[in-house]
Amino acid sequence: MESQHNNPLQPESAENKPHKAGFVNIIGNPNVGKSTLMNALVGERLSIITSKAQTTRHRILGIVNGDDFQVILSDTPGIIKPAYELQASMMDFVKSAFEDADVLLYMVELGEKELKDEEFFKKIRNTDIPVLLLINKIDQGNEELLEASRTHWQEQVPNAEIFAISALENFGVTEVFNRILEALPVSPPFYPKDALTDKPERFFVNEIIREKILMHYKKEIPYSVEIDTEEFFEEDNIIRMRSIIMVERDSQKGIIIGHKGAALKRVGIEARKDLEIFFGKQVHLELYVKVNKNWRSSERELRRFGYNGK
Repeated sequence: MESQHNNPLQPESAENKPHKAGFVNIIGNPNVGKSTLMNALVGERLSIITSKAQTTRHRILGIVNGDDFQVILSDTPGIIKPAYELQASMMDFVKSAFEDADVLLYMVELGEKELKDEEFFKKIRNTDIPVLLLINKIDQGNEELLEASRTHWQEQVPNAEIFAISALENFGVTEVFNRILEALPVSPPFYPKDALTDKPERFFVNEIIREKILMHYKKEIPYSVEIDTEEFFEEDNIIRMRSIIMVERDSQKGIIIGHKGAALKRVGIEARKDLEIFFGKQVHLELYVKVNKNWRSSERELRRFGYNGK
């Protein structure tokens, strides 16, 4: 997918600089602001951002290009102890973030004390990869809390450089980006210089629809849902899409559709508005709901939705 916007974080390029390129992987607990940071750095809304945990299920690559650099950012699912096959697959994406990183961004929330998984914590402390530890959401606390947090994390991860940021308010993000550029190896670009992400258009259609479901439905419903965009036809003035909302049980199908179809209609209207902003074009969206029993525990279905293929 190509970028149509200039990134506000890109510094002015100096002539004759060697070209730098590398992979910058963002890890941390659920809901610490990884997706918000990714979107602030890339300048596009690539990752789902809601108040619910586990909103990011895949590794999503966002690419920031300049004349003499290419930063390939990877937003990973929040670190959890897996309870079923889908979550185990999500954690495989996090493990792979250690394998190809040139720089590791470890995000914590102001006041947070630990990772949910000690094994990942040991990896962070013992890695040779440059680690930038980002204390996020500093707009929600005071200087005293921030200093206590800095001291705590410097003791816990002595190999890390610590940055205090607010990804939502875009505070401290430019400093982090400049440090990333310093730490990147000299390398030719890995992707075309007009690329914004490695994901196809349909992936973002699915993510935007899934975000609306996360916003409007409670309890288990959002986590039992997967989206499959079966049709995506782009014409001169309009994109026509048909997407299937997969649920695990008949009762969930009824909840998604709602009384006289009102709930599904709301999801469709809100998703269409966001899709039109994302693609910069008029969108016609058809939504259907289908039952796909136990898809979260089926390796075949998970592969089909891009989880086990890695």
